[in-house]
Amino acid sequence: MENLDIKTVADTVTENIKTAHVFKKHGIDFCCGGGISIKKACEKNAVDYDQLVKELNAVEQNVSFMHDYDKWELDFLVDFIVNTHHKYVEENIPLLKQYGARVAKVHGHHYTELLEIEKLIYAVSDELTVHMKKEELILFPFVKKLVNAQKNNTAVEIPHFGTVNNPIKMMEVEHDDAGDVFKRINELTNNYKTPEGACNTFKALYAKLEEFEDNLHQHVHLENNILFPKTKQLEALFERS
Repeated sequence: MENLDIKTVADTVTENIKTAHVFKKHGIDFCCGGGISIKKACEKNAVDYDQLVKELNAVEQNVSFMHDYDKWELDFLVDFIVNTHHKYVEENIPLLKQYGARVAKVHGHHYTELLEIEKLIYAVSDELTVHMKKEELILFPFVKKLVNAQKNNTAVEIPHFGTVNNPIKMMEVEHDDAGDVFKRINELTNNYKTPEGACNTFKALYAKLEEFEDNLHQHVHLENNILFPKTKQLEALFERS
């Protein structure tokens, strides 16, 4: 890897999704906060820059097609996001709510942080449910229209939201909001470490929360750092024609 002093975290993960695991290990945000240079990210998170560079260089450089999201057609990427990440959220929200309610009821009197965690689970679940529907009903269909118009050299009608920048800006704000919720959950759970002697449901809750956050990071990365910028570029081609 070259020019890591100036290359952003988001660009690095876009080029090779496997580097996300390195950043995750060191607590560096690669989705919502990935727009800063690797060097600045290390300074911000008190991470040894030289060590991080060694780990990034050790990541296998050959990215398989199945993980080379940056080369996918946008309509294919949209379908992947819906069928993989949106489906994951829909299937796991009920589990999170059940675990959260159960653990808060049984252990909340002693571990009071569980009461806030339960409220945060319900809040972020409701927000993500509405968020994904807006993407599926408004933004993603327009992305497919743009791709289809480019392939067939046809015109694109101006959507009711004017420019794609408007819904994208809203989606990015909502991504930040969801990210902030999980930062708080991370703090409350001490990075998902269950107390000694915790029951299996307690452990299952923390494990599922960590898994959900990891999935959300990849989900947001694909949209913020690949889908959204490329959609803006594609729409701009029609504006100039």
